[in-house]
Amino acid sequence: MSTDFSIRPVGSPAPSPVVQPVSQAVNNAVATELPASQSVSASDATVTRNDAQIVSFDISHEAYYDRAASSMVYQVVDQKTDEVVDQYPDEAVLRRRAYFHTLEMSKDDAPRVIPTDRVA
Repeated sequence: MSTDFSIRPVGSPAPSPVVQPVSQAVNNAVATELPASQSVSASDATVTRNDAQIVSFDISHEAYYDRAASSMVYQVVDQKTDEVVDQYPDEAVLRRRAYFHTLEMSKDDAPRVIPTDRVA
């Protein structure tokens, strides 16, 4: 068996038209007339965002290693107030991980009893 086998593209890929299949449900659909209070209309072309991270430039992204939980922590901090806006994982998860990490460490540090009264 040869070791110099390789696959190389030959030419450029041929474009293929995208054909959307016509659904039977679309053909048999019934037009619905809803009152204005129950209908939804398309909004205008302007986009309104309520994302605070885009509006505020006074935030910083920080990451640190929590030794007690033995995991990385990612935070979004407001630079004006030094308040943590968002954190992953949250505090409850970090406390739980720290608790179980401590249990694992104490299990490894448990004194081992060596049997001395063996019968040959």
